[in-house]
Amino acid sequence: MPILDAATSHLVLIDLQARLMPAIDGGAGVAARAGKLLAGARIMGVPRSFTEQIPAKLGHTMADLAAQEGEEVLAKSRFDACPETGLASRIAPGHSIVIAGCEAHVCVLQTVLGLLDAGREVVVVADAVGSRAPDNHAAALARMTRAGAEIVTTEMVLFEWMGGADHPAFREVIALIK
Repeated sequence: MPILDAATSHLVLIDLQARLMPAIDGGAGVAARAGKLLAGARIMGVPRSFTEQIPAKLGHTMADLAAQEGEEVLAKSRFDACPETGLASRIAPGHSIVIAGCEAHVCVLQTVLGLLDAGREVVVVADAVGSRAPDNHAAALARMTRAGAEIVTTEMVLFEWMGGADHPAFREVIALIK
């Protein structure tokens, strides 16, 4: 897989709902890194989508990660967001789909497998996905890797989207990382 390009990437934040996050191992860190990805995507013009698992019962995305105008929020009841929301077809062809969210071994895993099955290029941000138990997180990352997803970190994504210190948003994005 080539270096991620902001012009051909799409960030998907899966089920980062306020009621779910307290149960996630290291949930505050997962949310913080997802927030850095989201902020970086907004700065660099990377399209963004959000999923919410049964929002009528489980509530909405955490307030500090909430969608803004022009960002799509897809409500779902299935663990794989693809069949119910048409996620794979909502994202421009040829775009790398960068995934963050919860839970790694349930909704993230099944959505990633659905996207891969649809022939999409998927990049999972390991430090911005979480599960209640570390073993589930590790097993999910291993399975996604075997299925063909690339596993990266938040900083890898942000630096690849910038491409170099000459990027016009370099100082703004570096401030997110520090």
